[in-house]
Amino acid sequence: MGDPDSVQLARLVDGDDPEAVLAEAGRIFKYWYDDADWVPVRAAADAIIDLFAGSFPGYRACDTGYHDIRHTMAVLLTTARIADGIFIERGSFPASLARDLFIAAACHDVGYIRTVEEEGGTGARFTAVHVERSSAFARAQAPRFGAEGDRVARIIQATGLKGEYDEQAWADEQEKEAGRVLASADLVGQMSDRAYLEKLLFLYYEFKEAGFSGYDTEFDMLRKTMGFYEMTMDRLDGKLGGVRAFVRSHFAMRYGIDKDLCDEAMGRQIDYLRGILDDASSNFRRKLKRMDFELSQPRTA
Repeated sequence: MGDPDSVQLARLVDGDDPEAVLAEAGRIFKYWYDDADWVPVRAAADAIIDLFAGSFPGYRACDTGYHDIRHTMAVLLTTARIADGIFIERGSFPASLARDLFIAAACHDVGYIRTVEEEGGTGARFTAVHVERSSAFARAQAPRFGAEGDRVARIIQATGLKGEYDEQAWADEQEKEAGRVLASADLVGQMSDRAYLEKLLFLYYEFKEAGFSGYDTEFDMLRKTMGFYEMTMDRLDGKLGGVRAFVRSHFAMRYGIDKDLCDEAMGRQIDYLRGILDDASSNFRRKLKRMDFELSQPRTA
C-alpha cells in the first residue's frame, strides 16, 4: 500500500545516511550564516554519530531501536527546516543561538546511550530520565565544540513532556522560540519519518523495559499511538505555538513545493495506522512493512 506524501518527503534526503542529512542541514544553515558558524555544529554532529556508533570514549554503542541515530538525524533536519521557515518569515536568530539550537538537536537523545559502567539492559531503561541525561551531556560537552553548554542544555529541556518547557528559566524570548523549534522538531521529525510505523514496535520494547504501564502487547502500542497523535497535535499547535507550520515556507522557498510535506506525511501515517487497527483480518506486522515500496522509489537530487 503506497504512502505518496511520506515517500515524497523521504525522497528529498536519504534519512538512512547521516552524511546526507548533515549536508542538507548544513546547506540550510548556510543560507543564513557563515561557513565558520557551521564548523562547531558539524563537529558536534560528528561526535554524536561516533557516540551512537560506540566510538565515543566512555560510552557504549546505541542499543535502542527507536531512539537511534536515524531519529536524531531526522530531528536535526526537521529543526533546520522549521528554523529556515521561521527565518524566511520573521528573520534569523543570532548566529550563536542558531548554532546552539542545531547542536541541541544533535544531542537531544544522547541520554539513551549507556556509559561503559552502566551494565545490564539497554538504554531504554533511561527513558524516564533521558532528557536530564541528554542535558547533562550537552552541558559538559558543548563547550568543546565552541557552544554555550547551559543554553544547549536549556533548549534540550524543552523536548521533555513533563512540563519542562513551561518551567524552564529562558534567557530571552528568542531562546524560548529555539526551544519551541526543537520540541516541535522532535515530534514532527519522528512522526513524519517514513519508518515511523515500523519503528513503533521498537518503541514498544523500549517502553516495556522502561516499565511503562499499559503496554502489554505490541498491538497496545499501535492503539495508543492514535491517542499520542492527538495529544501531539494539541501540544504542537498549542503550547509550542504552531511553529511547525513555518516548514511550509521552507519547502516553498527551497524546493518550489508550496506544501507542508511534514504535516501531510504525518496525516498519511495516521490514516494508514487507522486502517491497520480497523482491519483485524490480517497480520498487522506484515502491514507495517512498507519500506520495500518506499525504497524502490527514485530520489530527487
